[in-house]
Amino acid sequence: MKKLSNKVAVITGASKGIGAGIAKSLAAEGASVVVNYASSKTDADKVVAEIVNNGGKAITLQGDVSKAADVSRLFDETAKAFGPVDILVNNAGVYKFGQIEQINEEDFHYQFNINVLGLLLATQGALKNFNSAGGSIINIGSVVSNIAPVGSSIYTATKGAVDSITHVLSKELGPKKIRVNSINPGMVETEGTHAAGFIGSDMHLEAERTTPLGRIGQPEDIALIAVFLASDESRWLTGETLLAGGGIR
Repeated sequence: MKKLSNKVAVITGASKGIGAGIAKSLAAEGASVVVNYASSKTDADKVVAEIVNNGGKAITLQGDVSKAADVSRLFDETAKAFGPVDILVNNAGVYKFGQIEQINEEDFHYQFNINVLGLLLATQGALKNFNSAGGSIINIGSVVSNIAPVGSSIYTATKGAVDSITHVLSKELGPKKIRVNSINPGMVETEGTHAAGFIGSDMHLEAERTTPLGRIGQPEDIALIAVFLASDESRWLTGETLLAGGGIR
């Protein structure tokens, strides 16, 4: 039997990149998957089509995780389609780098609303529909909360908040048999890092130079860890922040 047979998983921000990789891997292990997206419907549909073509179960559901009404609708529709939730992956996230002189209110609220408030709202929504037998919440943090790169004040602050929330909720939700852990990736090659100009940049070369395993990550590298945290193989892990950056720290 597959590791996640008869499980229901919701992955926020799963239309591309790390989220898409996680959605495909969870589905391959037998989970019925909700591919959430905010605006990239075409990309989300492609992820679902690939899952279905490979024999899996998946649907797309639109919703901006920073808006409570959208989150409520997301989990109501998940319950109608698949039933109670067993796995939540809080993957939706944004980033914008800039020196301290360039920081403004708009950048602050944009990143905190998605990366922190969105995580909290999605967790709230999931809890109303979570399986009474418990399950797994997987937050996607970042190694930036450890390495604190120059020009990332706001983004690093949001990911530091994700670390703290992971620790708090692991204690808060443990009595409900819900485990809460975080995967903190290093640089990963995605559509987003290509669009931002990171791939092939000095930052990319420096990441490879300082990473003990000598390369940046691929979405599958993170997805394999998510499968582990979603499954019973990690049943005795909660409150952990797993650095997934090829050894960079």
